[in-house]
Amino acid sequence: MITGPRRGRPRRDDDGNGDGDERRGGTPAEERSRSRVRAFGLRTRLLLAFLLVAAVSAGTTAALTYREARNALLETAQDTAVTSFRDQVQQTGFSLPVRREGLEEVLRDIARKGKPHPWVVFAEYGSLRASSGENPVSTVIRPELRRAATADPHGSFERVVKNGVPYLTIAMPTVFKASASTVLPSGLVLYAVMRMTDEQLNVDALLTAARDGALPGLVVALIPALLAARSVLRPVRELSRAARSMGSGRLDTRIPVRGSDELADLARTFNESAAQLERSVRELREAEERARRFASDVSHELRTPLAGMLAVTEVLDEDADDLDADTARAVRLVSAETGKLAVLVEDLMEISRFDARAAELNTDEVDVAEAIGKTLQHRHWTDGRVRVELPGGIRARLDPRRFDVVVANLVGNALRHGGAPVTVRLRTEERPPGPLVLVTEVVDSGPGIRPESLPHIFDRFYKADAARTRSAGSGLGLAITQENVKLHGGTIHAGNLPGGGAVFTVEIPLQAEEAGG
Repeated sequence: MITGPRRGRPRRDDDGNGDGDERRGGTPAEERSRSRVRAFGLRTRLLLAFLLVAAVSAGTTAALTYREARNALLETAQDTAVTSFRDQVQQTGFSLPVRREGLEEVLRDIARKGKPHPWVVFAEYGSLRASSGENPVSTVIRPELRRAATADPHGSFERVVKNGVPYLTIAMPTVFKASASTVLPSGLVLYAVMRMTDEQLNVDALLTAARDGALPGLVVALIPALLAARSVLRPVRELSRAARSMGSGRLDTRIPVRGSDELADLARTFNESAAQLERSVRELREAEERARRFASDVSHELRTPLAGMLAVTEVLDEDADDLDADTARAVRLVSAETGKLAVLVEDLMEISRFDARAAELNTDEVDVAEAIGKTLQHRHWTDGRVRVELPGGIRARLDPRRFDVVVANLVGNALRHGGAPVTVRLRTEERPPGPLVLVTEVVDSGPGIRPESLPHIFDRFYKADAARTRSAGSGLGLAITQENVKLHGGTIHAGNLPGGGAVFTVEIPLQAEEAGG
């Protein structure tokens, strides 16, 4: 036997709502996607941005400090060496032409007075080469420095790195005064080569200090970053909770306003919008309640006079054949319109019961195929206009009266607006992991439903054909059908078949019991 779905209280989320599992549930892929979004959420982005700014600031400061300190350190050693070497050359007298004898001793004497570090002094005069060291020719002095020394009588210098060792090379040409304002080169050029190992060690120490100082700065910057992120995210979280609360129906939700910054303005704007929305929704609900009460009251008030009018029209219909043609036609028109009015009143009363949440299910165990057959038979739809595909043995707990309304409205709608023959199919389907589903399909042979009408086909008083000023029914049949299906916990869908014809599919969840039960 197949029974209706079990009913129980829904699980509640942290806010006390019954839709927490549906809103927060999802497939594993969706959960992983949400986890990735949270991993790179606003808090993480704020921290990364803060640390990036701190890193750029610390790096820029360290780089500038390092550059200035390095330049100052090297320039101090460089200026000391150049000034000292120039003074030593100017204070040393050389006789021309230069002879090798005694030249090396002079060079060693100059080298001993080197500042701030010892020098190796080289001399070049034509093809003559001499030095204060073991090698008469230096491998550190570059041709560019030699050319600069020849062009500038005041001397030149440059820093050179050879085999990983930094050197300062100084070229100082010796000159003699031709007049008070004119000096001429003597052709003798002295070179000083000084290792700058100590300066390089100091520069490396500066670099290490700058690097080691920047890293703790980033760690220290993490603390204000966390505080700043917290101060920004707290109002955002409050806004998120308030939006969720309003979405669950608590329109009186408000956010506490703190301070006078942009986030406080956002909180005030949210509170003002929420208050306006609450007022608008309250007014709409009051208007809806008044309209619902009006329709219900009018329907109740019309039932009694309509009952009398129906009784009178039945008597008039019986005597219509004895009346003249015009009177008989008028009597039949009054009788037909009175019947339509009675149907409309009954439908309005049914809709008002749904709106007031007063509609109830009175379920019973029925043979579904037999119930559909009785519906067609009572409406006299057994004349070939309706075909059925109703397998036997499908039993379910349904509200017989409401299920009869569902089938009758769908078949009647198909006959009026579609085309014969109309086919009614019945089957059950498995929808894992849910229960069995009872599926009822009503298919007509008409042109189908226009695509722009499909989203509104179950709206109250909706007309698929805008040119029709009046409908053959009350205009509430499909809306009542949908409400009855929802009351059973099911769904209804409208669509078109590829070859033409509209199809309405009703799915009602069922729960199978033991076979033969």
